[in-house]
Amino acid sequence: MARFRFHWLEAMLPLGIIGGFLCIMGNGQYYIHRAAHGRPKHIGNDMWDVAMERRDKKLVDKPAAN
Repeated sequence: MARFRFHWLEAMLPLGIIGGFLCIMGNGQYYIHRAAHGRPKHIGNDMWDVAMERRDKKLVDKPAAN
């Protein structure tokens, strides 16, 4: 009877493997995106944010008209 008390432990190894691989894949996506774009991904970036980043980049790169 005592050997059936911990039958749920059989599920811990597969769940640990699945959870570990989910963490590895998430970190992989983070580092690949950072390597490709030079910065971490901005979460929730919509078209307005993209347009404002483009505008800001143009303003910063443009020499002063003085």
